[in-house]
Amino acid sequence: MSNIDFTPWPENMSQRYKQLGYWQDKTLFDHLNKVAVDTPDAEAVRCGDNTYSYRNLIDRIYQLSAGFCKLGLNSGDNVILQMDNRVEFYLCFFALTLKGIKPVLALPAHRYLEVSYFCTHVNARAYIFSDNVTGKTAQATATKLLKECTNLDFAITTDQATHNEITSLVDLFIEPCSKQEASADNVAFFQLSGGTTGTPKLIPRTHNDYAYSILGSNKICQFDAQTRYLCTLPAAHNFPLSSPGSLGTFFSGGLVILSSNGSPEHNFSLIEKHKVTTCALVPPLALLWMQHAEESTKDISSLNLIQVGGAKFSENAANKISDILDCRLQQVFGMAEGLVNYTRLDDPIDVITKTQGRPISEHDEIMIVNDEGIPVPIGEEGHLMTRGPYTIRGYYRAPEHNQRSFNQDGFYATGDLVRQTREGNIIVTGRDKDQINRGGEKIAAEEVENLILKHQGVHDVALIAVSDEFLGEKSCAIIVANPNETLKPVTIKKFLHAQGIADYKIPDHIKFCQQLPKTPVGKINKKALRDLYGS
Repeated sequence: MSNIDFTPWPENMSQRYKQLGYWQDKTLFDHLNKVAVDTPDAEAVRCGDNTYSYRNLIDRIYQLSAGFCKLGLNSGDNVILQMDNRVEFYLCFFALTLKGIKPVLALPAHRYLEVSYFCTHVNARAYIFSDNVTGKTAQATATKLLKECTNLDFAITTDQATHNEITSLVDLFIEPCSKQEASADNVAFFQLSGGTTGTPKLIPRTHNDYAYSILGSNKICQFDAQTRYLCTLPAAHNFPLSSPGSLGTFFSGGLVILSSNGSPEHNFSLIEKHKVTTCALVPPLALLWMQHAEESTKDISSLNLIQVGGAKFSENAANKISDILDCRLQQVFGMAEGLVNYTRLDDPIDVITKTQGRPISEHDEIMIVNDEGIPVPIGEEGHLMTRGPYTIRGYYRAPEHNQRSFNQDGFYATGDLVRQTREGNIIVTGRDKDQINRGGEKIAAEEVENLILKHQGVHDVALIAVSDEFLGEKSCAIIVANPNETLKPVTIKKFLHAQGIADYKIPDHIKFCQQLPKTPVGKINKKALRDLYGS
């Protein structure tokens, strides 16, 4: 890839991380395969009624990688991978990265608008999906992508193909070829940034940097062969994938139990049945689980660690969760771009409930700066900037974004407002980017505003965050209609749905006004709008 495509770490930093043993020059598959060699018969995944040992997992990965190559995919190709929580997600992830084919990890909530953008932006050659990610029209969506994205050659479903143009994944498991074509220094796959403008930016993760973040997380979170990890958040999301997540569980020889949804009823049954020891939740789910636990008869006593992240967890709820669920709490604050912070398992209770923890590595460099970019004193609020052994140096094919998001020394501006304690713990106080964090799902205001402005009856619009006790934040669109137009919220919501965007991006609330307030320089004054509509 060119420098526009991927910004590598400077050579002196790369060498330092290797000398420190952070980067081990092993691919993600190498780490998995080592566990399979050491404990081939240990259980790796339970998905519904199916159980896979580490030997089974490796065998199926080899078979699928051979099928991808026979189909016509080659090292260096990019593909879109969009699946719900099923074992095929991990089979595809490792089979692709083993061969140097880079998946873009789309989330189940993404719809045609986002997926078609990903296809075009990375010149994807294949779209691999499970039928229920886009509702009943998944295969119709796939055929539309094949027709409209000229670079796309293959559409592959985990289910039975009902269109001639689509291949069934089951047909790609063939006689295996064990040759690996990936390099640890190269990009393994792409994650997605919540972003503040347009559709999500792509985050290139190398085998070396991502593996280090997982192994470092395992050490902090004490994952080992006895870990039974319940994956109930979307498997492709960075938090349940690598913090330490499913990959951390695999790399430590533990067992991943896949859950099809986040409801406490369903998951409490899985915890009881499989003796789950740990899982990761976003704050809204944690609150639901706490409510349900008080009336549930399920035995969840095996659960000893709940991680909460993705959005700030209220101190009040943090103080209650351990008693209600009878387990330890660990707060996690991180980003797909890199930096991950954890409260430690032996931290004092005030640190666990009042902070979002501290970085994985002593070589995670943290700067907290004021509006002029000058570091602030310890304890004062400022903008969080970071660089380190697993924080990217630039987005994929996004030179303009990179100029805004990274300074000349390679520090990434996360968009978070934070304070840091003398002990190094981070306390998140807010966001300085025009972004809404809806229960862990990031919404770029500008993307939704631009879509609403396409409606012929809309003159102007602003999307703001409004507080919500359950989700933390919800979105509210303030709309100025064109003269003589009568618009209703349902009209706008139907219009946005027809645009093909993810449901979570459709505004929770829609208000109408005669004129949007402006700042002295003519920009929409969103602070004034939040004061008017935010409560």
